[in-house]
Amino acid sequence: MTTPHTPSQTLAFIGGGNMASAIIGGLIQQGTPASQILVIEPQESARQQLMDKFQIRALPQASEALSQAGLVIWAVKPQVFKEAAQLAKPFCTGALHLSVAAGIRSDSIAHWLGTEHVVRAMPNTPALMGLGQTGLFARPGVSASDQAWVERVVSTTGQYLWVKEEALLDAVTAISGSGPAYVFFFIEAMVQAGVKMGLSPEQAHQLAVGTFVGASELARSASEPPAVLRERVTSKGGTTHAAISAMQASQVHRLFQDALEAARSRAHELGEDFGR
Repeated sequence: MTTPHTPSQTLAFIGGGNMASAIIGGLIQQGTPASQILVIEPQESARQQLMDKFQIRALPQASEALSQAGLVIWAVKPQVFKEAAQLAKPFCTGALHLSVAAGIRSDSIAHWLGTEHVVRAMPNTPALMGLGQTGLFARPGVSASDQAWVERVVSTTGQYLWVKEEALLDAVTAISGSGPAYVFFFIEAMVQAGVKMGLSPEQAHQLAVGTFVGASELARSASEPPAVLRERVTSKGGTTHAAISAMQASQVHRLFQDALEAARSRAHELGEDFGR
């Protein structure tokens, strides 16, 4: 029988990097007392920065203090997860565990921590702005109330969705987890093209970034699919048609899909490499 958890309990973060900071900031902004948040972060400078910014508790290593946590959020690099779990396990087996570590599968996490109360999450960096996208997968031992608690935590960083098959988190990783880098890549190319055409770097940057922001908002709010939106601004024989035709001739669409497949495959490999 699963043990219910309530959001009044202490939340502990293992790892105090950017993603942990984003979630902590969102939690505090939405009313979670700083006194209910604990971070385990070995690096002194990162630990001090978190304490100064959020007035939370931060410790250099796992200890008895972890036993107070009803929810433990794993924000560590995949390659150090197993070691961190071995150090923390004696203090937090009874907690609900939420992992934001890329690639590490819930089977490995459950085995390392000795519990079935495990949820895996795949967030992305816009979570730092409260505009993140997070994919979630819950093991069978996770109760409905546990899932609701995870949703309350993750919603502080943006939108979320649940997947029923854990393998789909690799697809989430490929699309949204790594996705911000694709956007930056295209913005970079647009800025470079603008400069070559005679614009200043500042002008090209403003136009490229503003175009992505505006087009993304149109795609988000429109009822039509992206293909229809694209067709509306692609008059035959016009400038947009020339650009789209050039990309189609270069098979950019297929190459981009290949790139996402490479990301999905690498996410799977991470689980193989670091999940043993």
